[in-house]
Amino acid sequence: MDKRFYFERNLLALSVYNPALCPHLSGAETTLGRYRFPKARSGDIVPALVDSAGTAHPLHSMVDPRREGERLVSTLKDEGFLVFLGLGGGYAAEAALVRAGVSRALVIEYDINGLAELLSSREYINILGDSRFTLMADPAPEDIEAFILEQYRPALEGGIKTFPLRARTERDIPRFSAAAEAIQRSIESVSSDYSVQAHFGGRWFSNIIRNLKTAEARNRSAPPIREAAICAAGPSLDEQIPLLTDTRSGPSAKKNRPFIISADTALPALLKSGIVPDAVVSIDCQHISYCHFMGAAPLDIPLFLDIASPPLLAGMSRAPFFFSGGHPLAAYIAQKWRPLPRIDTSGGNVTHACLSLAENLGAERITVYGADFSYPGGRVYARGTYIYSFFERKQTRLSPLEARRSVFLYRAPFLPPDAGQGGYYETAAFRFYRRAFEEKAAAMTAEVIPAPGCTGAPLRIERQAAPGERPRILRLFTSGAEKTSSTEFLVQYRKAIAALPLPGAGTGAYLEKLDSDERQVLTTLLPQAAAMKRRRPALGTAELITEVKARSVENIDRVLACVELGE
Repeated sequence: MDKRFYFERNLLALSVYNPALCPHLSGAETTLGRYRFPKARSGDIVPALVDSAGTAHPLHSMVDPRREGERLVSTLKDEGFLVFLGLGGGYAAEAALVRAGVSRALVIEYDINGLAELLSSREYINILGDSRFTLMADPAPEDIEAFILEQYRPALEGGIKTFPLRARTERDIPRFSAAAEAIQRSIESVSSDYSVQAHFGGRWFSNIIRNLKTAEARNRSAPPIREAAICAAGPSLDEQIPLLTDTRSGPSAKKNRPFIISADTALPALLKSGIVPDAVVSIDCQHISYCHFMGAAPLDIPLFLDIASPPLLAGMSRAPFFFSGGHPLAAYIAQKWRPLPRIDTSGGNVTHACLSLAENLGAERITVYGADFSYPGGRVYARGTYIYSFFERKQTRLSPLEARRSVFLYRAPFLPPDAGQGGYYETAAFRFYRRAFEEKAAAMTAEVIPAPGCTGAPLRIERQAAPGERPRILRLFTSGAEKTSSTEFLVQYRKAIAALPLPGAGTGAYLEKLDSDERQVLTTLLPQAAAMKRRRPALGTAELITEVKARSVENIDRVLACVELGE
Protein backbone atom coordinates (compact mmCIF):
# COMPACT_ATOMS: atom_id res chain seq x y z
CA MET A 1 0.00 0.00 0.00
CA ASP A 2 1.27 3.49 -0.74
CA LYS A 3 2.20 6.20 1.74
CA ARG A 4 -0.90 8.29 1.08
CA PHE A 5 -3.19 5.38 2.07
CA TYR A 6 -1.47 4.88 5.43
CA PHE A 7 -1.25 8.60 6.08
CA GLU A 8 -4.95 9.24 5.47
CA ARG A 9 -6.00 6.19 7.51
CA ASN A 10 -3.88 7.33 10.43
CA LEU A 11 -5.11 10.91 10.21
CA LEU A 12 -8.71 9.71 10.21
CA ALA A 13 -8.09 7.71 13.40
CA LEU A 14 -6.18 10.63 14.95
CA SER A 15 -9.03 13.06 14.25
CA VAL A 16 -11.35 11.35 16.75
CA TYR A 17 -9.35 12.09 19.91
CA ASN A 18 -6.52 14.42 18.73
CA PRO A 19 -8.23 16.60 16.10
CA ALA A 20 -6.13 19.72 16.76
CA LEU A 21 -2.99 17.96 15.49
CA CYS A 22 -4.46 16.93 12.13
CA PRO A 23 -4.12 20.30 10.30
CA HIS A 24 -0.44 20.51 11.25
CA LEU A 25 0.24 17.03 9.93
CA SER A 26 -1.75 17.68 6.76
CA GLY A 27 0.59 20.53 5.90
CA ALA A 28 3.77 18.59 6.72
CA GLU A 29 6.26 17.33 4.11
CA THR A 30 6.66 13.54 3.84
CA THR A 31 9.40 13.35 1.21
CA LEU A 32 12.37 14.78 3.13
CA GLY A 33 13.86 11.39 3.93
CA ARG A 34 13.94 11.78 7.70
CA TYR A 35 13.44 8.02 8.04
CA ARG A 36 14.02 4.76 6.22
CA PHE A 37 11.76 1.81 6.88
CA PRO A 38 13.49 -1.60 6.77
CA LYS A 39 11.69 -4.74 7.92
CA ALA A 40 12.61 -6.73 11.01
CA ARG A 41 13.01 -10.50 10.90
CA SER A 42 9.44 -10.74 12.24
CA GLY A 43 8.19 -8.86 9.18
CA ASP A 44 7.31 -5.67 11.08
CA ILE A 45 8.47 -2.28 9.81
CA VAL A 46 11.19 -0.61 11.89
CA PRO A 47 11.63 3.17 11.43
CA ALA A 48 15.30 4.06 11.12
CA LEU A 49 16.24 7.69 11.75
CA VAL A 50 18.64 9.12 9.16
CA ASP A 51 21.39 11.35 10.55
CA SER A 52 23.18 14.21 8.80
CA ALA A 53 25.77 11.81 7.39
CA GLY A 54 23.07 9.67 5.79
CA THR A 55 23.40 6.78 8.23
CA ALA A 56 20.13 5.14 9.29
CA HIS A 57 19.67 4.22 12.97
CA PRO A 58 16.90 1.68 13.68
CA LEU A 59 14.66 2.75 16.56
CA HIS A 60 13.65 -0.80 17.54
CA SER A 61 14.85 -4.37 17.51
CA MET A 62 15.51 -5.68 14.02
CA VAL A 63 14.44 -9.14 15.21
CA ASP A 64 10.97 -8.62 16.73
CA PRO A 65 10.03 -5.03 17.66
CA ARG A 66 6.61 -6.05 19.02
CA ARG A 67 8.10 -8.47 21.52
CA GLU A 68 10.60 -5.79 22.48
CA GLY A 69 7.70 -3.42 23.23
CA GLU A 70 5.93 -6.07 25.29
CA ARG A 71 9.07 -6.72 27.35
CA LEU A 72 9.45 -3.00 27.94
CA VAL A 73 5.97 -2.49 29.43
CA SER A 74 6.08 -5.80 31.33
CA THR A 75 8.12 -3.94 33.96
CA LEU A 76 5.04 -1.89 34.94
CA LYS A 77 3.73 -2.30 38.48
CA ASP A 78 1.03 0.13 39.58
CA GLU A 79 1.82 2.81 36.99
CA GLY A 80 -1.25 3.70 34.95
CA PHE A 81 -0.10 6.98 33.35
CA LEU A 82 2.66 6.40 30.80
CA VAL A 83 4.74 8.90 28.86
CA PHE A 84 6.70 7.78 25.79
CA LEU A 85 9.47 10.03 24.52
CA GLY A 86 9.50 9.30 20.82
CA LEU A 87 6.88 7.46 18.75
CA GLY A 88 8.96 5.26 16.48
CA GLY A 89 6.81 2.37 15.29
CA GLY A 90 4.49 2.77 18.28
CA TYR A 91 5.13 -0.81 19.46
CA ALA A 92 5.64 0.02 23.13
CA ALA A 93 2.56 2.24 23.29
CA GLU A 94 0.54 -0.45 21.52
CA ALA A 95 1.66 -3.08 24.03
CA ALA A 96 0.86 -0.76 26.91
CA LEU A 97 -2.69 -0.04 25.79
CA VAL A 98 -3.48 -3.75 25.82
CA ARG A 99 -2.97 -3.72 29.59
CA ALA A 100 -6.17 -3.08 31.57
CA GLY A 101 -4.46 -0.96 34.23
CA VAL A 102 -3.14 1.66 31.79
CA SER A 103 -5.33 4.75 31.82
CA ARG A 104 -3.26 7.14 29.69
CA ALA A 105 -0.48 6.78 27.12
CA LEU A 106 1.11 10.08 26.11
CA VAL A 107 3.63 10.14 23.25
CA ILE A 108 5.86 13.19 22.79
CA GLU A 109 7.51 13.59 19.39
CA TYR A 110 9.46 16.38 17.70
CA ASP A 111 9.81 17.35 14.02
CA ILE A 112 6.36 17.47 12.43
CA ASN A 113 7.79 16.41 9.05
CA GLY A 114 9.46 13.35 10.54
CA LEU A 115 6.24 12.49 12.34
CA ALA A 116 4.31 12.73 9.09
CA GLU A 117 6.79 10.30 7.52
CA LEU A 118 6.18 7.84 10.36
CA LEU A 119 2.42 8.04 9.85
CA SER A 120 2.97 7.34 6.15
CA SER A 121 4.88 4.13 6.80
CA ARG A 122 2.36 1.85 8.53
CA GLU A 123 -0.97 1.80 10.31
CA TYR A 124 -1.03 3.25 13.83
CA ILE A 125 -4.81 3.10 14.17
CA ASN A 126 -4.65 0.66 17.14
CA ILE A 127 -3.20 3.43 19.26
CA LEU A 128 -4.46 6.56 17.49
CA GLY A 129 -8.04 5.32 17.78
CA ASP A 130 -7.77 4.60 21.51
CA SER A 131 -9.35 7.23 23.77
CA ARG A 132 -6.51 6.76 26.26
CA PHE A 133 -3.84 7.75 23.74
CA THR A 134 -2.55 11.29 23.17
CA LEU A 135 0.10 12.39 20.67
CA MET A 136 1.87 15.71 21.22
CA ALA A 137 3.96 17.05 18.34
CA ASP A 138 6.64 19.72 18.93
CA PRO A 139 5.15 20.71 22.34
CA ALA A 140 6.61 23.49 24.45
CA PRO A 141 7.67 22.34 27.94
CA GLU A 142 4.83 24.33 29.54
CA ASP A 143 2.32 22.51 27.31
CA ILE A 144 3.60 19.18 28.57
CA GLU A 145 3.34 20.34 32.16
CA ALA A 146 -0.18 21.64 31.64
CA PHE A 147 -1.33 18.38 30.06
CA ILE A 148 -0.01 16.20 32.87
CA LEU A 149 -1.32 18.49 35.59
CA GLU A 150 -4.77 18.42 34.00
CA GLN A 151 -4.97 14.73 33.11
CA TYR A 152 -3.02 12.84 35.78
CA ARG A 153 -5.14 11.59 38.73
CA PRO A 154 -2.81 9.56 40.96
CA ALA A 155 -5.55 8.33 43.31
CA LEU A 156 -7.14 6.42 40.43
CA GLU A 157 -4.24 5.90 38.04
CA GLY A 158 -1.43 4.94 40.40
CA GLY A 159 2.05 5.99 39.40
CA ILE A 160 3.42 7.71 36.33
CA LYS A 161 6.32 6.32 34.29
CA THR A 162 8.40 7.62 31.40
CA PHE A 163 9.78 5.42 28.60
CA PRO A 164 12.40 7.17 26.45
CA LEU A 165 12.97 5.67 23.01
CA ARG A 166 16.76 5.88 23.34
CA ALA A 167 17.67 5.66 19.67
CA ARG A 168 15.32 8.59 19.05
CA THR A 169 15.98 10.81 22.07
CA GLU A 170 19.77 10.57 21.76
CA ARG A 171 19.55 12.29 18.38
CA ASP A 172 17.56 15.25 19.66
CA ILE A 173 18.91 15.63 23.17
CA PRO A 174 18.06 19.33 23.81
CA ARG A 175 14.35 19.05 23.08
CA PHE A 176 13.77 15.67 24.69
CA SER A 177 15.78 16.72 27.74
CA ALA A 178 13.56 19.79 28.09
CA ALA A 179 10.52 17.51 27.80
CA ALA A 180 11.88 15.19 30.49
CA GLU A 181 12.47 18.15 32.81
CA ALA A 182 8.91 19.38 32.21
CA ILE A 183 7.60 15.92 33.05
CA GLN A 184 9.63 15.87 36.26
CA ARG A 185 8.37 19.31 37.29
CA SER A 186 4.78 18.29 36.71
CA ILE A 187 5.28 15.07 38.70
CA GLU A 188 6.69 17.05 41.60
CA SER A 189 3.77 19.46 41.47
CA VAL A 190 1.18 16.67 41.31
CA SER A 191 2.94 14.77 44.09
CA SER A 192 2.91 17.82 46.34
CA ASP A 193 -0.78 18.44 45.68
CA TYR A 194 -1.61 14.75 46.09
CA SER A 195 0.20 14.63 49.41
CA VAL A 196 -1.97 17.47 50.72
CA GLN A 197 -5.12 15.76 49.40
CA ALA A 198 -4.08 12.50 51.02
CA HIS A 199 -3.91 14.22 54.41
CA PHE A 200 -6.91 16.54 54.20
CA GLY A 201 -9.21 15.27 51.43
CA GLY A 202 -11.80 13.78 53.77
CA ARG A 203 -11.88 16.81 56.03
CA TRP A 204 -12.24 19.21 53.09
CA PHE A 205 -15.33 17.39 51.88
CA SER A 206 -16.90 17.19 55.33
CA ASN A 207 -16.27 20.87 56.07
CA ILE A 208 -17.53 22.13 52.71
CA ILE A 209 -20.90 20.40 52.80
CA ARG A 210 -21.41 21.55 56.40
CA ASN A 211 -20.57 25.17 55.57
CA LEU A 212 -23.14 25.50 52.79
CA LYS A 213 -26.07 26.35 55.06
CA THR A 214 -24.07 29.12 56.73
CA ALA A 215 -22.78 30.39 53.38
CA GLU A 216 -26.38 30.55 52.17
CA ALA A 217 -27.39 32.77 55.11
CA ARG A 218 -24.36 35.08 54.78
CA ASN A 219 -24.95 37.11 51.64
CA ARG A 220 -22.48 39.94 52.21
CA SER A 221 -20.05 41.97 50.13
CA ALA A 222 -16.75 43.71 50.89
CA PRO A 223 -16.00 47.12 49.32
CA PRO A 224 -12.74 47.90 47.48
CA ILE A 225 -9.70 49.37 49.24
CA ARG A 226 -6.64 51.38 48.16
CA GLU A 227 -3.90 50.54 50.67
CA ALA A 228 -3.46 47.36 52.67
CA ALA A 229 -1.18 46.08 55.41
CA ILE A 230 -0.78 42.31 55.57
CA CYS A 231 0.23 40.84 58.93
CA ALA A 232 1.79 37.38 59.03
CA ALA A 233 2.82 35.71 62.30
CA GLY A 234 6.59 35.51 61.82
CA PRO A 235 8.86 36.61 64.70
CA SER A 236 9.68 39.86 62.87
CA LEU A 237 6.15 41.02 63.65
CA ASP A 238 7.31 41.72 67.22
CA GLU A 239 9.67 44.44 65.99
CA GLN A 240 7.38 45.65 63.19
CA ILE A 241 4.19 46.15 65.22
CA PRO A 242 5.29 49.65 66.32
CA LEU A 243 5.55 50.61 62.62
CA LEU A 244 2.02 49.37 62.10
CA THR A 245 0.83 51.23 65.17
CA ASP A 246 2.33 54.47 63.83
CA THR A 247 0.21 54.19 60.70
CA ARG A 248 -2.92 54.24 62.88
CA SER A 249 -2.06 57.18 65.14
CA GLY A 250 -3.35 60.74 64.99
CA PRO A 251 -6.82 62.25 64.80
CA SER A 252 -7.40 61.11 61.23
CA ALA A 253 -6.11 57.58 61.80
CA LYS A 254 -9.39 55.88 60.99
CA LYS A 255 -9.57 57.67 57.64
CA ASN A 256 -5.93 57.45 56.57
CA ARG A 257 -4.71 54.13 57.97
CA PRO A 258 -4.23 51.15 55.65
CA PHE A 259 -6.74 48.31 55.58
CA ILE A 260 -5.14 45.73 57.90
CA ILE A 261 -5.49 42.10 56.79
CA SER A 262 -4.34 39.64 59.43
CA ALA A 263 -3.46 35.99 58.97
CA ASP A 264 -5.41 33.97 61.55
CA THR A 265 -2.12 32.99 63.21
CA ALA A 266 -1.20 36.67 63.73
CA LEU A 267 -4.56 37.74 65.20
CA PRO A 268 -3.76 37.13 68.91
CA ALA A 269 -0.44 38.99 68.60
CA LEU A 270 -2.14 42.02 67.04
CA LEU A 271 -4.96 42.13 69.59
CA LYS A 272 -2.51 41.93 72.49
CA SER A 273 -0.77 44.97 71.02
CA GLY A 274 -4.04 46.89 70.81
CA ILE A 275 -4.39 46.57 67.04
CA VAL A 276 -7.77 45.43 65.75
CA PRO A 277 -7.42 44.32 62.11
CA ASP A 278 -10.01 45.11 59.47
CA ALA A 279 -10.08 41.53 58.20
CA VAL A 280 -8.81 38.09 59.22
CA VAL A 281 -8.10 35.29 56.74
CA SER A 282 -8.16 31.57 57.54
CA ILE A 283 -7.57 28.72 55.08
CA ASP A 284 -6.67 25.76 57.34
CA CYS A 285 -9.23 22.95 57.40
CA GLN A 286 -7.88 21.54 60.67
CA HIS A 287 -9.42 22.07 64.09
CA ILE A 288 -6.19 23.67 65.32
CA SER A 289 -7.52 26.82 63.64
CA TYR A 290 -9.73 27.34 66.70
CA CYS A 291 -6.64 28.12 68.76
CA HIS A 292 -6.14 31.41 66.88
CA PHE A 293 -9.57 32.67 67.89
CA MET A 294 -10.38 31.22 71.32
CA GLY A 295 -10.81 34.07 73.79
CA ALA A 296 -9.44 36.63 71.35
CA ALA A 297 -11.90 37.03 68.48
CA PRO A 298 -14.04 40.18 68.46
CA LEU A 299 -17.26 39.29 66.71
CA ASP A 300 -17.20 42.48 64.67
CA ILE A 301 -14.00 41.68 62.71
CA PRO A 302 -14.83 40.44 59.19
CA LEU A 303 -13.58 36.87 58.87
CA PHE A 304 -12.65 35.57 55.40
CA LEU A 305 -12.90 31.78 55.38
CA ASP A 306 -12.12 29.13 52.82
CA ILE A 307 -15.34 27.18 52.23
CA ALA A 308 -13.36 24.12 53.44
CA SER A 309 -12.63 25.72 56.84
CA PRO A 310 -13.98 24.08 60.03
CA PRO A 311 -17.71 24.98 60.26
CA LEU A 312 -17.54 26.41 63.78
CA LEU A 313 -15.12 29.14 62.69
CA ALA A 314 -17.94 31.02 60.98
CA GLY A 315 -19.48 31.55 64.42
CA MET A 316 -16.38 33.45 65.53
CA SER A 317 -17.51 36.52 63.58
CA ARG A 318 -20.74 38.34 62.84
CA ALA A 319 -19.33 39.07 59.39
CA PRO A 320 -17.96 35.87 57.80
CA PHE A 321 -17.13 35.83 54.10
CA PHE A 322 -16.73 32.46 52.40
CA PHE A 323 -14.42 32.07 49.42
CA SER A 324 -13.21 29.29 47.18
CA GLY A 325 -9.60 28.24 47.52
CA GLY A 326 -9.60 25.97 44.47
CA HIS A 327 -11.03 22.70 45.81
CA PRO A 328 -12.81 20.81 42.97
CA LEU A 329 -16.00 20.63 45.04
CA ALA A 330 -15.92 24.44 45.38
CA ALA A 331 -15.71 24.67 41.57
CA TYR A 332 -18.68 22.32 41.31
CA ILE A 333 -20.60 24.46 43.82
CA ALA A 334 -19.86 27.56 41.76
CA GLN A 335 -21.40 25.93 38.70
CA LYS A 336 -24.36 24.13 40.26
CA TRP A 337 -25.28 26.28 43.26
CA ARG A 338 -23.68 29.74 43.57
CA PRO A 339 -20.32 31.25 42.56
CA LEU A 340 -18.03 32.02 45.48
CA PRO A 341 -15.31 34.69 45.23
CA ARG A 342 -11.97 33.09 44.43
CA ILE A 343 -8.86 33.54 46.57
CA ASP A 344 -5.52 32.16 45.38
CA THR A 345 -4.35 29.60 47.95
CA SER A 346 -1.85 27.89 45.63
CA GLY A 347 1.02 29.29 47.70
CA GLY A 348 0.11 26.81 50.44
CA ASN A 349 0.01 29.30 53.32
CA VAL A 350 -2.31 31.92 54.76
CA THR A 351 0.02 34.87 54.04
CA HIS A 352 -0.25 34.11 50.32
CA ALA A 353 -4.06 34.04 50.69
CA CYS A 354 -3.96 37.44 52.46
CA LEU A 355 -2.03 38.84 49.50
CA SER A 356 -4.65 37.47 47.11
CA LEU A 357 -7.45 39.02 49.19
CA ALA A 358 -5.75 42.43 49.09
CA GLU A 359 -5.47 42.05 45.32
CA ASN A 360 -9.14 41.09 45.00
CA LEU A 361 -10.16 44.12 47.06
CA GLY A 362 -8.30 46.37 44.61
CA ALA A 363 -5.39 47.50 46.79
CA GLU A 364 -2.81 49.64 44.97
CA ARG A 365 -0.14 49.47 47.68
CA ILE A 366 0.44 46.54 50.05
CA THR A 367 2.93 46.49 52.92
CA VAL A 368 3.81 43.09 54.38
CA TYR A 369 4.63 42.60 58.08
CA GLY A 370 5.90 39.48 59.82
CA ALA A 371 6.49 37.52 56.59
CA ASP A 372 9.74 35.80 57.57
CA PHE A 373 9.23 32.48 55.73
CA SER A 374 11.92 31.06 58.00
CA TYR A 375 12.95 30.78 61.65
CA PRO A 376 14.96 33.94 62.40
CA GLY A 377 17.27 33.33 65.33
CA GLY A 378 15.58 29.98 65.91
CA ARG A 379 12.26 31.64 66.82
CA VAL A 380 9.11 30.12 65.35
CA TYR A 381 6.28 32.66 65.79
CA ALA A 382 5.65 36.19 67.03
CA ARG A 383 4.91 36.60 70.74
CA GLY A 384 1.27 36.25 71.66
CA THR A 385 0.45 33.67 68.97
CA TYR A 386 -1.26 30.41 69.89
CA ILE A 387 1.90 28.28 69.87
CA TYR A 388 3.15 29.69 73.18
CA SER A 389 -0.01 29.11 75.19
CA PHE A 390 -0.49 25.75 73.49
CA PHE A 391 2.98 24.53 74.53
CA GLU A 392 2.53 25.95 78.00
CA ARG A 393 -0.61 23.88 78.50
CA LYS A 394 1.03 20.74 77.12
CA GLN A 395 4.35 20.93 78.97
CA THR A 396 5.25 18.39 81.66
CA ARG A 397 8.28 17.78 83.85
CA LEU A 398 9.59 15.30 81.28
CA SER A 399 8.72 17.54 78.34
CA PRO A 400 9.13 21.17 79.39
CA LEU A 401 8.27 24.21 77.29
CA GLU A 402 11.70 24.54 75.67
CA ALA A 403 11.77 20.87 74.71
CA ARG A 404 8.42 21.21 72.95
CA ARG A 405 9.59 24.31 71.11
CA SER A 406 12.72 22.45 70.00
CA VAL A 407 10.70 19.51 68.69
CA PHE A 408 8.53 21.94 66.73
CA LEU A 409 11.56 23.82 65.41
CA TYR A 410 13.44 20.73 64.22
CA ARG A 411 10.46 18.76 62.86
CA ALA A 412 11.68 19.41 59.29
CA PRO A 413 15.32 19.54 58.14
CA PHE A 414 16.88 22.92 57.45
CA LEU A 415 18.22 23.75 54.01
CA PRO A 416 21.90 24.63 53.62
CA PRO A 417 22.28 28.40 54.02
CA ASP A 418 22.75 30.51 50.91
CA ALA A 419 25.93 32.54 50.49
CA GLY A 420 25.70 35.57 52.72
CA GLN A 421 22.64 34.23 54.54
CA GLY A 422 22.58 35.17 58.15
CA GLY A 423 20.54 34.63 61.25
CA TYR A 424 17.66 32.51 59.99
CA TYR A 425 16.86 28.87 59.24
CA GLU A 426 14.93 27.83 56.15
CA THR A 427 13.09 24.61 55.33
CA ALA A 428 12.02 23.33 51.91
CA ALA A 429 8.39 24.24 52.68
CA PHE A 430 9.35 27.78 53.72
CA ARG A 431 11.37 28.28 50.55
CA PHE A 432 8.43 27.11 48.42
CA TYR A 433 6.08 29.48 50.29
CA ARG A 434 8.46 32.42 49.87
CA ARG A 435 9.06 31.90 46.18
CA ALA A 436 5.34 31.46 45.49
CA PHE A 437 4.68 34.69 47.39
CA GLU A 438 7.40 36.54 45.46
CA GLU A 439 6.09 35.31 42.10
CA LYS A 440 2.54 36.37 42.88
CA ALA A 441 3.60 39.75 44.23
CA ALA A 442 5.76 40.41 41.15
CA ALA A 443 2.84 39.70 38.81
CA MET A 444 0.30 41.84 40.65
CA THR A 445 -1.01 45.27 39.72
CA ALA A 446 -0.45 46.49 43.27
CA GLU A 447 2.94 47.52 44.61
CA VAL A 448 3.99 45.03 47.31
CA ILE A 449 6.53 46.28 49.86
CA PRO A 450 8.14 44.28 52.71
CA ALA A 451 8.06 46.31 55.93
CA PRO A 452 11.53 47.26 57.25
CA GLY A 453 12.99 45.23 60.06
CA CYS A 454 12.46 41.72 58.70
CA THR A 455 14.99 39.34 60.29
CA GLY A 456 13.96 36.28 58.29
CA ALA A 457 14.46 35.27 54.66
CA PRO A 458 14.36 38.50 52.63
CA LEU A 459 11.56 38.96 50.11
CA ARG A 460 12.86 39.74 46.62
CA ILE A 461 10.02 41.08 44.53
CA GLU A 462 10.96 41.98 40.96
CA ARG A 463 7.92 43.73 39.56
CA GLN A 464 6.92 42.82 36.04
CA ALA A 465 5.53 46.31 35.43
CA ALA A 466 5.99 49.66 37.11
CA PRO A 467 3.12 51.07 39.22
CA GLY A 468 0.48 52.65 37.04
CA GLU A 469 1.35 50.62 33.92
CA ARG A 470 -1.48 48.20 34.56
CA PRO A 471 -5.09 49.08 35.36
CA ARG A 472 -6.26 48.80 38.94
CA ILE A 473 -8.53 45.83 39.60
CA LEU A 474 -11.84 47.01 41.02
CA ARG A 475 -14.41 44.39 41.89
CA LEU A 476 -16.89 43.76 44.66
CA PHE A 477 -15.90 40.82 46.84
CA THR A 478 -19.18 38.92 47.04
CA SER A 479 -20.85 35.62 46.22
CA GLY A 480 -23.04 35.16 43.16
CA ALA A 481 -26.75 34.50 43.09
CA GLU A 482 -28.05 31.13 44.26
CA LYS A 483 -29.56 28.82 41.67
CA THR A 484 -31.33 26.80 44.34
CA SER A 485 -31.28 26.31 48.12
CA SER A 486 -28.23 24.70 49.72
CA THR A 487 -30.42 21.78 50.83
CA GLU A 488 -31.70 21.14 47.32
CA PHE A 489 -28.15 21.37 45.99
CA LEU A 490 -27.00 18.69 48.46
CA VAL A 491 -29.95 16.45 47.52
CA GLN A 492 -29.08 16.70 43.82
CA TYR A 493 -25.35 16.26 44.51
CA ARG A 494 -26.08 13.13 46.55
CA LYS A 495 -28.11 11.68 43.67
CA ALA A 496 -25.28 12.41 41.23
CA ILE A 497 -22.75 10.64 43.48
CA ALA A 498 -25.00 7.62 43.99
CA ALA A 499 -25.59 7.32 40.21
CA LEU A 500 -21.88 7.47 39.38
CA PRO A 501 -21.00 4.23 37.53
CA LEU A 502 -18.30 1.92 38.82
CA PRO A 503 -15.31 0.68 36.84
CA GLY A 504 -15.52 -2.79 35.36
CA ALA A 505 -12.81 -5.41 35.47
CA GLY A 506 -10.54 -3.22 33.35
CA THR A 507 -10.31 0.26 34.82
CA GLY A 508 -7.91 1.82 32.30
CA ALA A 509 -10.55 3.55 30.17
CA TYR A 510 -12.98 4.23 33.02
CA LEU A 511 -12.53 8.00 33.03
CA GLU A 512 -12.95 8.20 29.27
CA LYS A 513 -16.26 6.34 29.44
CA LEU A 514 -17.80 8.89 31.81
CA ASP A 515 -19.79 11.75 30.36
CA SER A 516 -18.83 15.33 31.26
CA ASP A 517 -21.26 15.58 34.22
CA GLU A 518 -20.15 12.26 35.68
CA ARG A 519 -16.50 13.19 35.27
CA GLN A 520 -17.11 16.47 37.06
CA VAL A 521 -18.81 14.70 39.98
CA LEU A 522 -15.97 12.18 40.20
CA THR A 523 -13.42 15.01 40.26
CA THR A 524 -15.06 16.43 43.41
CA LEU A 525 -14.44 13.07 45.12
CA LEU A 526 -10.77 12.65 44.16
CA PRO A 527 -9.30 14.40 47.23
CA GLN A 528 -11.32 12.01 49.42
CA ALA A 529 -10.09 9.12 47.28
CA ALA A 530 -6.49 10.25 47.87
CA ALA A 531 -7.08 10.32 51.63
CA MET A 532 -8.64 6.85 51.58
CA LYS A 533 -5.87 5.47 49.37
CA ARG A 534 -3.31 6.76 51.86
CA ARG A 535 -4.93 4.79 54.67
CA ARG A 536 -5.65 1.69 52.56
CA PRO A 537 -3.11 1.54 49.72
CA ALA A 538 -4.18 -1.95 48.64
CA LEU A 539 -7.58 -0.73 47.41
CA GLY A 540 -8.12 -1.19 43.69
CA THR A 541 -9.82 1.48 41.59
CA ALA A 542 -13.27 -0.16 41.67
CA GLU A 543 -13.10 -0.74 45.44
CA LEU A 544 -11.80 2.78 46.01
CA ILE A 545 -14.60 4.45 44.06
CA THR A 546 -17.20 2.25 45.77
CA GLU A 547 -15.87 3.23 49.21
CA VAL A 548 -15.64 6.93 48.36
CA LYS A 549 -19.18 7.00 46.99
CA ALA A 550 -20.56 5.28 50.08
CA ARG A 551 -18.64 7.56 52.46
CA SER A 552 -19.73 10.71 50.62
CA VAL A 553 -23.42 9.74 50.50
CA GLU A 554 -23.34 8.87 54.20
CA ASN A 555 -21.73 12.21 55.01
CA ILE A 556 -24.31 14.18 53.02
CA ASP A 557 -27.15 12.21 54.66
CA ARG A 558 -25.90 13.30 58.08
CA VAL A 559 -25.91 16.95 57.01
CA LEU A 560 -29.40 16.69 55.51
CA ALA A 561 -30.68 15.02 58.69
CA CYS A 562 -29.32 17.93 60.76
CA VAL A 563 -31.03 20.40 58.43
CA GLU A 564 -34.36 18.61 58.92
CA LEU A 565 -33.92 18.77 62.68
CA GLY A 566 -33.05 22.49 62.45
CA GLU A 567 -29.59 21.99 63.97
